[in-house]
Amino acid sequence: MKHYESSLRTNSTVDQAQDAVTTLHNSVSQALSHPNDQMLMQAENSLTHAEEAVSHAPEGSIGGHGVDLTKERLADEKKRLALAEAANRGTKQ
Repeated sequence: MKHYESSLRTNSTVDQAQDAVTTLHNSVSQALSHPNDQMLMQAENSLTHAEEAVSHAPEGSIGGHGVDLTKERLADEKKRLALAEAANRGTKQ
C-alpha cells in the first residue's frame, strides 16, 4: 500500500478526507479477504463516510491541493469494493 500521509498534517478537510479513504481502503481489504455480508456492510458504511468527507475536501484545501489525489483514491476503492461485492455474490451461489 502506498503511504499518502504527510508529516505536516493540518487536520483540514483534505486530511479528514484522506483519513476516511484510508479507512475505506482497510474496510475494502477486509471485505476482499472475507467476502461476507457483514464485511461488505462495514465497507459500504466506510464508503458513505468517505464520499461525504471527499465532497467537503475542497472547502479546506488551498488551491485544490490534495483533493484530486483523494478523489482518485476514492474511485480506486469503489472499484475494489465492486470486486468484493462480486466475490460475495459468487460465494452465495
